[in-house]
Amino acid sequence: MNPNQLLRYKLPLFDGITTADLAHIPLQVTEIRLNAWQTVFNQQEDSHDIFFLISGALLAVYWTQEGREIVFSRFPEGAYFGEMAALDGTPRSLAVFAKTQARVLSMTRESFLQLFNTVPVIRDRIVRHLVCRIRSLTERNMEMTTLSVEQRVGTYLLRLAAEHGKLAKGSIIDNAPTHAEIAGSIGANREMVSRSISKLAKRGVIRPARQRIEILDPEALSEGLA
Repeated sequence: MNPNQLLRYKLPLFDGITTADLAHIPLQVTEIRLNAWQTVFNQQEDSHDIFFLISGALLAVYWTQEGREIVFSRFPEGAYFGEMAALDGTPRSLAVFAKTQARVLSMTRESFLQLFNTVPVIRDRIVRHLVCRIRSLTERNMEMTTLSVEQRVGTYLLRLAAEHGKLAKGSIIDNAPTHAEIAGSIGANREMVSRSISKLAKRGVIRPARQRIEILDPEALSEGLA
């Protein structure tokens, strides 16, 4: 893939980057189409490409030794993932699979490292992104040890609404996560999450539906979290 072809995807990592910035970097990039539930890569897989989500929905999960699934993140379109294995050459720490039909770009580790080492703007964005991930993981660890399940559900929904720009009365989050997915994200079980969602609905804080959540009272959603 040549620089012009890559930049046409308008990926956030390459915002402001020109073809001249990429001219001397061999870009080994391939577009891949995925079916729902198809795996991008498995946990502990010894592969080191980096990926970019073009369209669709993906999930990153961690499988415990007991077989429990912990959901780490849902990727927004344009996001990149797999950079940790690309940077240090170790096996994958998480598994990533398609929740819906999806399109991704796969870039070889060699191309990614050349971008990282020779384009300062890209290197700075990647480092900042890694720092944000560390901060986010620290926050999630504190939430799991200090907040109740109901508070964790509220925090999760607040964060989800903010990420989608829906933190306002009457805002609707489409393609919302399932109760099982929320449970895997906050360290709870599906039944506890379902009960918490029902309580929020009865209080008039949210109006849940299949893959859809309407925010009715953003302020009430944050009660008890300060």
